[in-house]
Amino acid sequence: MNHLDSVPVIKEEVKVIVTPKVFLASSPSVKEFLIEKGLFLFTILSSILIFFVFIFVAKEAWPVLRANGLAFIFTGGWDQDFYQAWVATAKEPSWHFGALPLICGTIFTTLGALCFTLPLGLGCAIFLVEVCPPWFFKPVESTVRLLAAIPSVIYGLVALLVVVPWIDRHLITNEMSLRMAKVAALDGTSLLAGILVLGMMIVPIFVALAADALRVVPKAYKEGSLALGVSHWRTIIKIMLPVAKKGIIAGAILATGRAIGEAIALSMVTGSVANIPNPSHGPVFFLEPLRTLASTVVDNAEGMGVPTCESALFACGAFLLVSCVILSFFARLVARGQKQGGGLNG
Repeated sequence: MNHLDSVPVIKEEVKVIVTPKVFLASSPSVKEFLIEKGLFLFTILSSILIFFVFIFVAKEAWPVLRANGLAFIFTGGWDQDFYQAWVATAKEPSWHFGALPLICGTIFTTLGALCFTLPLGLGCAIFLVEVCPPWFFKPVESTVRLLAAIPSVIYGLVALLVVVPWIDRHLITNEMSLRMAKVAALDGTSLLAGILVLGMMIVPIFVALAADALRVVPKAYKEGSLALGVSHWRTIIKIMLPVAKKGIIAGAILATGRAIGEAIALSMVTGSVANIPNPSHGPVFFLEPLRTLASTVVDNAEGMGVPTCESALFACGAFLLVSCVILSFFARLVARGQKQGGGLNG
């Protein structure tokens, strides 16, 4: 009798233990449901906001783009055009604008900054991941992340007080100033100053992204190479860098987008002159003033009350917006290839 009496008890215990587990696994909690739907709602709202920003910028830029067509990209004379539009009457507005000097200034400063940012940043990333001793790693990493968070106006102020006077005193001669007097005044605000300040601004960003790309390289690749007798540096160059290549490229693309959109610092140190530096001038090329698309929006912000000037500034913003979107798209494309590849040939 005792054995038969114990059977129902075992069945009741199974019900009590199993039933709640099945119930909890089959239905999500209310909290998780609300969080999921809330995140989805915020994503939709953010996408709608970005879409309306694109529409608004395109709408405001369209009058100048329609009036000039491709001439907006391939002609110069921005300063004169902006002044003419500023003083023109409402009955006879001036819609002619040429942004070629601004586009060239953006390209020159960005490429120049990348020329020393990429090797310097990659070397720093390799040092952080592979060479840096543990006791020194945290201070260096914290410093890099701190430099990436410093406001651009601080970089511009330091460059204006230190870099620009140094260029004026040590690199610009009286002969250069006289020879370039009819083109532009040489006073230290220049392409070189813009390259230096822009490079220092994007180096921390690239270092952080490149270091992350190197960290995700499977340890088995490195350990296998070292086990075969390959030196540490050769392992880094031949194994780790090829595997992390796509992540490093994605980081370089994102740093390029950051450089293209910089306005305040470049407005302070490049001279704010719509001039195209001429490589045929020799080394003076780096000492000539210029202006970028982003800094133009800051320098000519007083024209926002004039419809023609306002549309021209929005046209500059439209080019910046499209450029950054294209770069972001390519960065995501490369990063996706990095995740899918995952091998030496990936």
